Amino acid sequence: MPRLRNCTLLYLIKRTDGRVSDICLAMKKRGFGSGKWNGAGGKVEAGESSEGAARREAREEIGVSVKSAYKVGELTFRFSHNPSWDHFVHAYFSEEWEGELAESDEMRPQWFRTEDIPWSGMWPDDQFWLPEMFRGNRIRASFVFGEGDVILEKQVEVIANF
Repeated sequence: MPRLRNCTLLYLIKRTDGRVSDICLAMKKRGFGSGKWNGAGGKVEAGESSEGAARREAREEIGVSVKSAYKVGELTFRFSHNPSWDHFVHAYFSEEWEGELAESDEMRPQWFRTEDIPWSGMWPDDQFWLPEMFRGNRIRASFVFGEGDVILEKQVEVIANF
């Protein structure tokens, strides 16, 4: 069985009255996941922490310098039809960054109200774990995908800590 790729996702969020009210999603323009809204993210490089990778990817992909981030999830994705795509993702939220969102060759960022998230334009698993994170929960989840991004298996668990 191929080894899971060690990856990150980072979502910029804004709060109103203590609840997550806005999220920055970015349209993936090329490569794995192209045509889908997602967070900034990518592979963890050798010698890099997962948070360091999330910060670097946010700078490269959406043009912001993340001042602080906190881990909200650990997600395992397996692709039964293409195991080379399997990956383990460290998910982060950030409420503190510097700079303005900027489109890159890879992603086009955009703010969404949480009630207006374009679920149909995202990976189908997002609807099962992202709302839990909005509620302040930490998540450990795993998904197995078949061809056509169909979810064959899913497990989502609220946890106390990583």
